[in-house]
Amino acid sequence: MKILACIDLSDATEIIVEKTAELAKQFSAKVWLLHNALPEPDQVEFKVDPIAARESLAKRFHNEHRQIQELADRLRSEGIDTSALLVHSSTVDSILMEASDLNVDMIVIGSHGHGSVYRFLVGSVSEGVLYRSPFPVLVIPTHDRG
Repeated sequence: MKILACIDLSDATEIIVEKTAELAKQFSAKVWLLHNALPEPDQVEFKVDPIAARESLAKRFHNEHRQIQELADRLRSEGIDTSALLVHSSTVDSILMEASDLNVDMIVIGSHGHGSVYRFLVGSVSEGVLYRSPFPVLVIPTHDRG
């Protein structure tokens, strides 16, 4: 079995990684941890100081790469065949493209539980993947509904 686990390095990441590890152990699965390192549009300030902006983004991407590598190392130490992927693309499109390229059996993604106004204004990655994916998708709630 091959699993693509989509992580955003928020507090939800730990929940997604733990559930993915459980599945991987049960099915002797290969796991890819996918993080999309797109900068937030309001954080890109190339007009103000392009050199500082590039340096800041490079530092952020390096840190994110280190974080996903550490997560992959942790899963490997648990006996799970794991690779870390850092991409720079439209989030839903990059998830579906990687899933297709890797020919995965399942996509694991978290749901933050944002309200309808947020989803209307910003969109929901989990909903986009769920509606457009030709692969089975496991959506893990990562928020407290209590």
